[in-house]
Amino acid sequence: MRFLITGGAGFIGTALANRLVAEGHHVRVLDDLSAGEPQRLDPRVVFTRGDVRDMPKLWTLLQGVECVYHLAARVSVPESVLFPREYNDVNVGGTVSILEATRAVGVRRVVLASSGTVYGEQPTQPLQEQMPPNPPAPYAVTKIASEYYIFTLGKLYGIETVALRIFNAYGPGQQLPVSYPPVIPQFLRQILGGGSLIIHGDGTQTRDFVYIDDVVDALVAAATADVNGMVVNVGSGIETSINDLVHTLEQVTGRKAHVLYNAEANPGMSRMVADLTRARELLGYQPRVSLYEGLKRMVREDPRFTHMETAIATHR
Repeated sequence: MRFLITGGAGFIGTALANRLVAEGHHVRVLDDLSAGEPQRLDPRVVFTRGDVRDMPKLWTLLQGVECVYHLAARVSVPESVLFPREYNDVNVGGTVSILEATRAVGVRRVVLASSGTVYGEQPTQPLQEQMPPNPPAPYAVTKIASEYYIFTLGKLYGIETVALRIFNAYGPGQQLPVSYPPVIPQFLRQILGGGSLIIHGDGTQTRDFVYIDDVVDALVAAATADVNGMVVNVGSGIETSINDLVHTLEQVTGRKAHVLYNAEANPGMSRMVADLTRARELLGYQPRVSLYEGLKRMVREDPRFTHMETAIATHR
């Protein structure tokens, strides 16, 4: 098959692009490099730098494409609170641009990377796709809006659409921006470097951490599965508290974490874990990598952490 991946030089996009070309598919990537790292892409991937709202560029890249993975987005929840207009312009505007361009060119299917954050605070767990969204920040609002746009325009334009609500993805190659870094690579860097781990609240808040290879399995399946017009959760299905995450990091690294609790900071949603019933039934999805094993792979396969672990072992 022929694919276009928007945001394809980012963490999830790179893993997806490399998997698809390894399986013999033709893959094009569009990324503005606001966060992407194109050097990590397989040489067989055709990379183009550009904005997902650039219609002439989209028309060119979509020629002959059968399926679009729309991953391009601004993704920081705290940053979206500061810059809601930019997040709306890029995330929602980019989604509308993709649907307009696919209609013009005749693409068969669009797979949207949505987010588990759209659920927000809910009275019950695990989180099921039919629950009413309760977005806690502008980022989540843009993802809900993008879901509505792909489904509405998909029906009007005759394009197959599916939205995968991806929970807390992690793994080798995950970006570590200076501002608002993701919790797992940030904690791993701190514990290996002998720094302090800052936990917002008391650490009892839970998240669903899902390894990158499992996320890619779901994305690959979504290109051909009978899921038109559907929302599907993608997670591990396991609820892990931030305190338990720290304990697992200590087991993996063999180092004692120095933890500081910021009781006044907002810890976000109190609980999050995905119900995977629909993913299993429609995508044949079954997460394979435990949190312990996923963290071990990060230390073993990500050069940033491998070098730190080697240095620590040398001085033991």
